[in-house]
Order: sequence, then structure tokens, then C-alpha cells
Amino acid sequence: MLLGIDTSGAVSVAVAREGEVLAVRTDTRARHHDEVLLALVDETLQAAGASRTELTGVVAGRGPGPFTGLRVGLVSARTIASVLQVPLYGLCSLDALAHQALAAHPGAEPLTVGVALDARRREVYHARYRRAEDGRLERIDGPAVAAPADVTADLTACDLLVGSGTALYPDLLPATDPLEHVDAGHLLRAAVERLAAGEDLSDTAPLYLREPDAAKPTARKSALGR
Repeated sequence: MLLGIDTSGAVSVAVAREGEVLAVRTDTRARHHDEVLLALVDETLQAAGASRTELTGVVAGRGPGPFTGLRVGLVSARTIASVLQVPLYGLCSLDALAHQALAAHPGAEPLTVGVALDARRREVYHARYRRAEDGRLERIDGPAVAAPADVTADLTACDLLVGSGTALYPDLLPATDPLEHVDAGHLLRAAVERLAAGEDLSDTAPLYLREPDAAKPTARKSALGR
């Protein structure tokens, strides 16, 4: 049984058994990650009719996303995995959102997906994907961070365009689907597919892509202001 946690934007938690998602809970309030995450984990496990001791692994969304939100999610995932002594896996959060977008358009034909998440500072985290002939999701560009105008041409050329960045910049990044935040159920589904294909998901380092907003001072001023 796997527990999925993503805090790249909203807080989303899911529980799955053998690839079947049993329960998903999401809180879309901004800047409340540390207040709601652990309670959401317990709520999701209860909805799935499971306990923490039944977990055999934890999957964490690596971002990109805001520094504080990602840190809360990854630290919590690492702590739970460590306490239970189960494997911890990491997956780019944009991969999970692209997986969700493609799931709404089943079929064998290749499709391209653009994902744009709010990165603040008037920028977006972005990546592009395609569904290969065998049905698997492939990332063809990103993840990266840029001004919306700088990636408009590439992202709008995709068959599907999703993510919270589309809601903020609809003129530059018109969405084809209202998906804005990662659903942890698709984080788990995407991870299970990749693990089954033999991919290594052991890297759980956060994908910040840039320095945190709170920067260290470069020099200390004297008491006289010099």
C-alpha cells in the first residue's frame, strides 16, 4: 500500500493498493501546508480503511513549487517513510499533472501536454510531454521556470495545456482543461507505472529551480548605519 503526498501547490494526499487509488484528499488553501498536511494524511488513510502500519512505501512530489510548501511535503514524507522503515520515492510534480491531463483523454494516439504552474514573481514552472505510441508519458522539455511570455509559443503548441499558471495568465497560456493542481492519486499512478517499467525513483531532492524568496543579507550594517 502506497501513500502519496504532493505540496507543489495545493496539499494533496492519496492512498493506493496495487495501483488502485483508494482515497484522495486535497486542500487548495495557499500557505497552509504545515497546518493541514498530517491531518490530511490521517483523514485519507481513514477514508481508505487503512492504517500507517499497512504502508509499504511513500511517494513524494518533488515539485517544482514554492520553497516552504515543498519542504513541508518532503520532510513529512521522509519522516513517515523513515519511521515505518519503508521505501521513499520521488516524482516531479509536473509529471503527475501531465499524467492526470492525459488520463482524461484515453487512447493510443500520441498527444502533447504542456504544464504551467504558478511560480510567483510573475513566472511559471513549466514542462512539456507527449504520449508515446506505447501509451507511456514522456517528458520532452523541462522542468524549468520562466516568464509566461517566454514560453507561450512552446506551451500553446501542445494539444493540452493545464496548470495553475493558465488561470493566472489566460491571454498568454489559455487552458484546454481546468486542471490546476496535482492530484496525489495521479502522482501514485504515474509512480507505479514508472516503477513497473524499472525506472529509478530514489531521488527525492526538491526541484526548487531557483533560490528561495527570502535571501540572506549580503552584508551586516554597523550600528552607525555604515
